[in-house]
Amino acid sequence: MRRRQLLQAASLPLLMGCAGTAMRDSNGRARPSIRVATFNVSLHDNESEGLIKRLIAGDPAADMAAAVIRHQRPDILLLNEFDFDIDGAAADLFVRGVLRSEKGIGEPIHYPYWFRSPVNTGVPSGLDLNGDGRIDGPQDAWGFGTHEGQYGMLVLSQYPIDLPAVRTFQYFPWSHMPHARRPRWPDGREFYSDEIWQQLRLSSKSHWDVPVQTPLGTVHLLASHPTPPVFDGPENRNGCRNHDEIRLWADYLDPHKGTYLVDDQGRRGPLAANASAIVAGDLNADPHDGEAAGGLQLLLRSERLNASFTPTSRGAVIASRQQQANNRTQRGDPAADTGDFNDNGPGNLRVDHLIPTKDLRVIDGGVFWPAPDEPGAEWLAGSDHRMVWVDLAAQGPGLRAQESR
Repeated sequence: MRRRQLLQAASLPLLMGCAGTAMRDSNGRARPSIRVATFNVSLHDNESEGLIKRLIAGDPAADMAAAVIRHQRPDILLLNEFDFDIDGAAADLFVRGVLRSEKGIGEPIHYPYWFRSPVNTGVPSGLDLNGDGRIDGPQDAWGFGTHEGQYGMLVLSQYPIDLPAVRTFQYFPWSHMPHARRPRWPDGREFYSDEIWQQLRLSSKSHWDVPVQTPLGTVHLLASHPTPPVFDGPENRNGCRNHDEIRLWADYLDPHKGTYLVDDQGRRGPLAANASAIVAGDLNADPHDGEAAGGLQLLLRSERLNASFTPTSRGAVIASRQQQANNRTQRGDPAADTGDFNDNGPGNLRVDHLIPTKDLRVIDGGVFWPAPDEPGAEWLAGSDHRMVWVDLAAQGPGLRAQESR
């Protein structure tokens, strides 16, 4: 039986000071804005209840993630690599026990609305997906993981989430995507048998369309965490999957190409043509460097999206210069990096993204990556990713930024 999506909400009022950046039009009238962020917090564990145990004991990585969240205070926040458990114990411990705690760094922050749902990671497929002759282990799960829910996702919001309108694509078959990139050996032979290919799920975790009722109107948070395009062989099965996981959002935003999509609730078709949205998450794809194979470029070229704004940081530039190695040969602007990775491997990359539709105006944004001499630099040790944030307002004439948090 498929597990239902889970929304947890509190009736408590929003904390003062958590609303978006103050904006005024040319006549001086206040206009609303919101802050949206994505953050791969690396709060995962190889044991099924390992994260719960760590949070109960007091986890330094969770405390550092909380410090960043409290400092940046996003109104809508996607957390990648946050282990899912069916009872929601880990989410409760983190949201209520860490973010709202009077202890720790910075002013506590309260998120009245959460969305959490099962993911494919660690869920046994019963199939030999990696071709080693076995049907067990993390590589034979629908998504790589040592237990169900590892590397899950969690959405936190200051604003109500329209739960009945949420769409998830956890079960969508990869083979149902037209012209899917089916993995093949270099000699042209298909890597997956027809039997496996017809059953294989596209999403390595899940794809979520989470509509949030904001002061700007309903904004659809399109959340995902595609598999890294590495850790495979010459068949490039992970590279192909990363490409098509990202492509799903490009098709979902296209009223013509997305007609084939059917969500887990049985609803067919793409996002409504007039809907406001923002693509969010660790997409494991850099527009210039790394091994991702073009899926991100499809997304960035979407006619619906405004990809002109690039969040940056001073700390990323300094890290690239200091770490050297493969960072020296990269083509992308190091200021846009969001991941601090092995410098003798991929080097630092821009893999975490926030890309809004064109009806939403980017007022401000950045990557939380302080320089070594700046406050908050000590919080970076909790994850090899950095929070990316943008402040959004509705498009309209005469808007100007009054202040930035």
